[in-house]
Amino acid sequence: MAVLERCRSYLTQILHLHAPPHQIALAFAVGVFIAFAPVYPHTLIVIFCVWAFRLNLIALLAGASINNPLTIVAILGTTLWTGFQLMGMPQTPHLNWSDLRLLSLYEQLLPYALPFFVGGTVLSLLGALVGYPAAYALIAKYRRRKPPTAERPLPPETGLR
Repeated sequence: MAVLERCRSYLTQILHLHAPPHQIALAFAVGVFIAFAPVYPHTLIVIFCVWAFRLNLIALLAGASINNPLTIVAILGTTLWTGFQLMGMPQTPHLNWSDLRLLSLYEQLLPYALPFFVGGTVLSLLGALVGYPAAYALIAKYRRRKPPTAERPLPPETGLR
C-alpha cells in the first residue's frame, strides 16, 4: 500500500505544480523513459536529469516510480522478452545451476545482455511516447476543471524553464 500512497501523492503534487503542462508532461515522460531504461542506477539518472535539463523533480520521480519493487520483475521480464523478439533469439536462458559462481553466471548471462539492452531501449522509447501525451492530457483536463485562482496563477506555456 505504501507504493500506491506514494503514487497518489505524486499525482496530487503533479496536478498542483505551478508549471505549464508541457514542462510537467515532458519531465514525466523522461521519468518513464528512465523507468524502462536498461541502465542503472535509475535514481542517479533522475538526479542528473533534474540538474542537467532543469526538469521538475516531482514529475520525473512520478514517471520513474513506474519501476518499483512491485513491477520490477514484470518490467525486467518484458524487457528481456522484447529484446528476444526483436533479435530473434531463443527465449529461455540455459543456466547451469550446478555452477553458480559469479564468473560462471557472468559468462552464462552475457549473451543476453544485448537483447536486454535492445528491449529496454525500445520499451523506454515507447513508454515515453505514451507517457507524454497521457500526462499532458491529464494535466490539461484537470486544469480545465479547476482553473488557477488569483492566489495561484499558472505561468504561461512558453518552452522549458
